[in-house]
Amino acid sequence: MTRTPIIAGNWKMHGDQEAARMLARNVAHGAADCPACDILLCPPFVHLPTVLDETADSPVRVGAQNVCDQPEGAYTGEVSAAMLADLGCSHVILGHSERRHVYGESDALIERKFALLHELAQHNPAMPVPILCVGETLEQREAGQTMEVLRRQLQPAQQRPAAFPQAVVAYEPVWAIGTGRAATPDMAQEAHAEIRACLQSALGETAEAVAILY
Repeated sequence: MTRTPIIAGNWKMHGDQEAARMLARNVAHGAADCPACDILLCPPFVHLPTVLDETADSPVRVGAQNVCDQPEGAYTGEVSAAMLADLGCSHVILGHSERRHVYGESDALIERKFALLHELAQHNPAMPVPILCVGETLEQREAGQTMEVLRRQLQPAQQRPAAFPQAVVAYEPVWAIGTGRAATPDMAQEAHAEIRACLQSALGETAEAVAILY
């Protein structure tokens, strides 16, 4: 099965309004040189309107870096999936390593976010597509637990198989983020193979449609 490559950029907590505008404009301009790829930008929440505006006439899509696990209510500081859909966000990142390891988001919380997006999408197809991030720490890799960690973090595929053909998985080993170290191609391929096998176990043939990023 042929899958369209996805190039996604997560800006994390960087840049002011003007920097966001210029970067989005330049990426939108360059997107014409990459017609065979889906290009996605994920800026901070406050820059979403600016980036959406700058990419409106381009093939570049815009996603958010996080979302609340509740549809609405008294959750100060949170942003709902419906709000992201209303803005025009096509994707949202779930379970980024910094959310897991810096802010303590559990597998159970991330699974609730994934489940909520799936439920809301039944009534609103404009809901953002989840990008589920998975990956091991250095201690887990050195202990030979990489595949166990990946299988555990892919539980949303087991719990919500109907949602997964529309989802994206991003493998991001925690030990290779901001450390100057990088996974070798063989390491990434090994992890991707395990992820694909887990998805096939849960989804069957439809697993081939799921994009896996590094």
